Amino acid sequence: MKETVTQPRTSSTPTTPVFCTIVPPHILGKLAEHEDPEHHEPARRTLEHDALHRTRRAGLAAQLLAPAADRADADKPNRTVYDAGHQQNLPGTKVHAESDGPSKDASVNRAHAGLGATFELYLKIYGRKSIDGAGLPLNATVHYGEKYDNAFWDGERMVFGDGDGQLFKDFTIPVDVIGHELTHGVTQYTANLDYQGQSGALNESISDVFGSLIKQYALGQSADQADWLIGADLLAAGVHGQALRSMKAPGTAYDDPKLGKDPQPATMAGYVRTADDNGGVHLNSGIPNHAFYLVASALGGKAWERAGQIWYDVLTGGHLAKNAQFADFAHLTVQAAQTRYGASGAEHEAVVKAWSTVGVTGT
Repeated sequence: MKETVTQPRTSSTPTTPVFCTIVPPHILGKLAEHEDPEHHEPARRTLEHDALHRTRRAGLAAQLLAPAADRADADKPNRTVYDAGHQQNLPGTKVHAESDGPSKDASVNRAHAGLGATFELYLKIYGRKSIDGAGLPLNATVHYGEKYDNAFWDGERMVFGDGDGQLFKDFTIPVDVIGHELTHGVTQYTANLDYQGQSGALNESISDVFGSLIKQYALGQSADQADWLIGADLLAAGVHGQALRSMKAPGTAYDDPKLGKDPQPATMAGYVRTADDNGGVHLNSGIPNHAFYLVASALGGKAWERAGQIWYDVLTGGHLAKNAQFADFAHLTVQAAQTRYGASGAEHEAVVKAWSTVGVTGT
C-alpha cells in the first residue's frame, strides 16, 4: 500500500467532537431485524437515538477544544457521576462527587472506578493529566434511557445505558468500555482523527488499544495473560460470544443467531468497503487492532509499557494527520519505535513485522 505524506497537526487546529458508541451499528442493525420485540425494540430505539446524536454532532461547527489551564491539582482525578433516571436528558441529576464515599448504586460505583482507572493509566504510565493533559474533570451519566443498548462519549462526558438485560448487561461493567470511550476524548484533544474511513477506523482502534491496556493495567496482567477482548463482561447469559471484539483474533468475538457473526477483518485481505458506519470504522479497526496485539505479544511483558508507549507517542506526537490512513500510522509507529528504542531493537522489529503481517505494509 502506498504511504501518503502526513503533515504535523498544530495546536491551533480546531477539533470537532464526534459521537462515539461502543456497540457498533452493524450489531444493532442485525438485532433491529429480529422478529422478537424484546430484541428488536431496544435495538431500534438505540439506533434511532444514536443516529440523531450523530446528526446533531456532525451539524456542529468545528470548535476549538484546547486544553484548559493546567490545574494545580491536575494530577488527581475530579470525577462527577450523574443519574439520568432512565430519561435521555443530560447530564441528569448529580449523585456522586469525587470526595463522596461509595454509593448504594453499583452503576455509580463502577462508573466512578472506571473513570479513575483510566485517569490512573494515563497519568502514571504516560504522564498525561486527564484526557486533555491539563486535569480536565471527568463526568459520567448512568442509567441513560430505557433499555438503552450502548455507551458513548459525546465530546463532554461518558454516558452509560443499562442494557436490555436480554443481550446486553449494564454498560458500566467492563472497565475497558469506559477506557475505550474516554480515549476518544484523548484522541479528540490530540490527533483529532477524522471519524471516517481508515482514519475513523484508527480512531476506533486507538480506543480499543488503550481500553484494553487500561483493563490489563487495572488487573496487573502481562500481554500473555490478557484476553485481548473488548467488552468481555457485557454480553448477557445465553449469548453465543465472548465480547464485542477480539484484538487477538478479529472476527471471532461472537457468533450468535441474534447478534450475527463477528465481521471484523484481521488483515487487509478482508478490508471492508462500505458506506455504512462512516465507512466501516468499527469493522476495519480490527486490522490495526490486530497489529497492536502482534506487537504486544511479540514483545511480551506489560503491553502498556513498550507497545503502548509507541502508540501513545504517535497519538500525541503532533505528526499524525487528521485524515491519516493505515499506512501513515504504520510508518509513524515504525519511526516512533526506532526513535525511542533504536533501529536494531526488538521493538522496531516487532512493529515492522506486525504491519507487514496484517498487510498494511510490504515486507
